Amino acid sequence: MRKIALISEHASPLAPPGSIDSGGQNVYVAHVARQLAQAGHLVDVFTRCDGAARPRIVNWQPNVRVIHVPAGPAHYIPKEAMLPHMEQFGRFVISFARRQKIAYDLAHANFFMSGMVAQQLKQALGIPFVITFHALGRVRRQCQGQADGFPEERFDIEESLMQEADRIIAECPQDKQDMEQLYGAPCDRIDIVPCGFDPEELWPVPMIAREHLGLDPNEFIVLQLGRMVPRKGVDNVIRSLALLRERHGIRARLLVVGGNAEKIDTVNTPELGRLTEMAQSLGLKDSITFTGQRPREELRYYYSAANAFVTTPWYEPFGITPVEAMACGTPVIGAAVGGIKSTVIDGETGYLVPPNDPEAVAERLARLYRQPQLVRQLGNEGIRRAYQGYTWRSITQQIAACYEAMLERRQAEADAAEAAEAAATLTPSYVRNGTTNLTEIEWTARSYQSNLQAL
Repeated sequence: MRKIALISEHASPLAPPGSIDSGGQNVYVAHVARQLAQAGHLVDVFTRCDGAARPRIVNWQPNVRVIHVPAGPAHYIPKEAMLPHMEQFGRFVISFARRQKIAYDLAHANFFMSGMVAQQLKQALGIPFVITFHALGRVRRQCQGQADGFPEERFDIEESLMQEADRIIAECPQDKQDMEQLYGAPCDRIDIVPCGFDPEELWPVPMIAREHLGLDPNEFIVLQLGRMVPRKGVDNVIRSLALLRERHGIRARLLVVGGNAEKIDTVNTPELGRLTEMAQSLGLKDSITFTGQRPREELRYYYSAANAFVTTPWYEPFGITPVEAMACGTPVIGAAVGGIKSTVIDGETGYLVPPNDPEAVAERLARLYRQPQLVRQLGNEGIRRAYQGYTWRSITQQIAACYEAMLERRQAEADAAEAAEAAATLTPSYVRNGTTNLTEIEWTARSYQSNLQAL
């Protein structure tokens, strides 16, 4: 049994996914914590307190507590504004561990700011740490330019973390490559472990999905699901729907699931306002349904109701939704970026297309529309792939193996250092000081001979 501090400064496992700063990292932390606890470990999740009414400690699951850390104002602030509060965050976690008399075996930091907290823990309490970055500042800046609201000091912080972390978890091969090439990260301390899905939450329900959601059983339905932010490329999917009608003569319905609330709120979710205006300008107002945020237990119906799931971000560190769609038997049309190009097998579980290419999306959708058997074939292969390699249980087993490898390496280094110190203590001073090349055996033999001669 290990005592593990999971640090996730802006992404609470208690927050409903789909809002601006609540997405894949929230899902990752929630499921990893739960699976670690089910494997017998004790897990404390530290996340920033963003509401005055939040209880300090929530006993969320058996062996899992969520600790709301007072760091900065007790209300929502964007993650780009949290950097100045990380020292306070770290001081609280250190104090909490001391007050509770918890000797954590390790910390698992999620995102670079949580890594800063883990650094403080290591310095103050000697706790080793593993880090999953979930996104890299230099890659984000390349993709988003001035739209990236993080300061440039993030780059140096990330570089420092990659050198100081006892283990790094990359979520896909591209993630590992970016760390090595853009940051000089040590390749021997990076493990690739993807994100996953929960088979108790997501599975195919095609026979009842459309009836459950009140959808036309004969429509060709395209699904886009995720956070409503520009980099997700939802506008690209909307344009592809217009091209599907204009160039291929196919009418389809697009379901856009996500937002800051269950009701459409273009004030709190500005991207939804931009997308609804685009839909109207393209004459697609009656062909697109914006559902708002939906609870996790409803998502299997949306995935299963769709003929195709489309996700075309122009920047995506991993992307959990393609795996979730495949788990529900739905073919994925995904942008060939980040983790998507690792999870989706082109021509087998769906199609990979360039980002910002609505023509390519429309062409693939037309192909699926005209070949229902192909939809079933790709969907079945997707189910097989998801269940073989992407359940949260198997993913967390891999993460736990990274923990153990890190702890074993750390122990081996400590043992080697102790042995070296002991050897230095036992070695005669003139050997330690380099005044002779005699080995210990030679020195002992000559001393014995000298003693005999003296007798």
